[in-house]
Amino acid sequence: QVQLVESGGGLVQAGGSLRLSCAASGRTFSMGWFCQAPGKEREFVAVISWSGDTSYYADSVKGRFTISRDNAKNTVYLQMNSLKPMDTGVYYCAADGLGFDSNDYDYWGQGTQVTVSS
Repeated sequence: QVQLVESGGGLVQAGGSLRLSCAASGRTFSMGWFCQAPGKEREFVAVISWSGDTSYYADSVKGRFTISRDNAKNTVYLQMNSLKPMDTGVYYCAADGLGFDSNDYDYWGQGTQVTVSS
């Protein structure tokens, strides 16, 4: 059983930046980030392969967000730049999934709140 702990969320003005971290208690394979806005379903944001050489992004965050990982620390990161109010939501880290579908992931963190003010 792998436990995931997110950190780095907060309140930021539009145009600002945040860096989310997700620490895993053990080895994981692919890792992803999802966002759940108020009243909406959890949506895919980004995913990265175990080696870190392959990553995919939702169209809405391409060019603004970057996913990376440090396997020595069992940690994945999400650098979020040029934040917009539409990015507001609870960001969840997930591990050992197949890509864009949240149902495919085996492990989830508790989530971290990101609020972007206009």
